[in-house]
Amino acid sequence: MSYVPLPLPDRVQLAPEESLAHVRAYRDYMRKRHSVREFSADPVDAAVIRACVEVAGTAPSGANQQPWHFVAISDAAMKARIREAAEEEERAFYAGGGGDEWLATLEPVGTGPDKPHLTTAPWLIVVFAQRYGLEDGRRHKHYYVPESVGIACGMLISAIHHAGLVTLEHTPNPMKFLNELCNRPDNEKPVMILPVGLPAATATVPAAAKRKKPLDQIMTIF
Repeated sequence: MSYVPLPLPDRVQLAPEESLAHVRAYRDYMRKRHSVREFSADPVDAAVIRACVEVAGTAPSGANQQPWHFVAISDAAMKARIREAAEEEERAFYAGGGGDEWLATLEPVGTGPDKPHLTTAPWLIVVFAQRYGLEDGRRHKHYYVPESVGIACGMLISAIHHAGLVTLEHTPNPMKFLNELCNRPDNEKPVMILPVGLPAATATVPAAAKRKKPLDQIMTIF
């Protein structure tokens, strides 16, 4: 495919005062996003999940290669298998495999080896990163894969929040079992499981998670 420039299809430019108001409103809305571990079993329409993944699919990527695949799972038996495999890895981690420093860092977050959210949440979205492409049986290199998939995950999490739902960024390690379970090829690496649904009526968040670094610690202006 050769380079063909197109006129900018969409313009969303705002007047300066509108720009500031819009971004501040978005900032305030995103401050209401929380990583939740206690989910309601209430169902979520598959169309909502599809729309969220469609948002993720618009993410920018290196050379526009879009090196990602999303597997959405509502099947109870499949979710149970994922939970069983994930908890096996987590038990080894919390038994000492993670190291004292890492475990101490996680203590204020209140995590542990039990992952009921993997079966309670009505949906799991498993994110795969395509380490290289395959076309007609031929392998070709993908560029900036972690960066591209990271951007897509951020947009997916934002879309889930925009849909009035909650999620949790779950990264069991290793996750190779997900390739076989989700019938994904070897060129794809599972990087994240996102349980998606409504929060339980008794949902909580760790107090430590509400402590965000102030702007002057995360931004420098020249």
